[in-house]
Amino acid sequence: MQNSRRIICLSAEAADWLWRIGAWEQVVGVTTFFKQPKEARPTPRVSGFSTAKLDEIEELAPDLVITFSDVQAEIAAQLVRRGLTVLATNQRTLAEIETTLELLGRIVGREVESEKQLAQFRDRLDPVVSIGPRPRVYFEEWNEPLISGIAWVSELIERAGGADVFAELRSKASAAARQVKPEAVRSRNPDVILASWCGRPVRVQDIASRPRWDSIQAVKNGRIHELPSEDILQPGFRLVFGYERIKQLLQ
Repeated sequence: MQNSRRIICLSAEAADWLWRIGAWEQVVGVTTFFKQPKEARPTPRVSGFSTAKLDEIEELAPDLVITFSDVQAEIAAQLVRRGLTVLATNQRTLAEIETTLELLGRIVGREVESEKQLAQFRDRLDPVVSIGPRPRVYFEEWNEPLISGIAWVSELIERAGGADVFAELRSKASAAARQVKPEAVRSRNPDVILASWCGRPVRVQDIASRPRWDSIQAVKNGRIHELPSEDILQPGFRLVFGYERIKQLLQ
């Protein structure tokens, strides 16, 4: 698997990382959720997140396909059955994200470039020094049903000086296990609501107008904010941008 030369990234964070460490020439296919930089060579888009064009992937003759999470587990299994080599990552915490990025750097023989980027990643995610009470934060990953934040999001909220109101759920790997009831959000009364609906535009007014949510501090004070999915829900380098935005919103 080391020094793979024809790589397909079915998850955006892997594609973004390979571009950042100078391994883009080895990428022959990507997910539609990766926003390719203007200076990057155009690459075929062969998957969504939960769907993939298996025949097109096979025709590209990759020597490695990178997938992410349980959502892509069945896609990974189908590709393996077709005889392809698959790396299925499942990073959930910031520490696991670092480990995964380091692994990708080794796979493409870009250890030096990878370590430089990882040093920047660690530096830019440095925790703030909190003074006074931490604002209570509810992060909404999905709206039907309500899904609270995955582990790395909860960690970023804490590093930014906030307190995740559903911190006890962050260790739950599946989205279903992080489902919360509207009344539970009301009872925890967050000061700030952050939302990113997995690539779907957040409707702030819909959140504010939920039954009896007018009693929540965040709604009263108009502190409901959307975060770009690519900056908060992709477990890779772009989390630094989401983190910077969270810090701004919590100050």
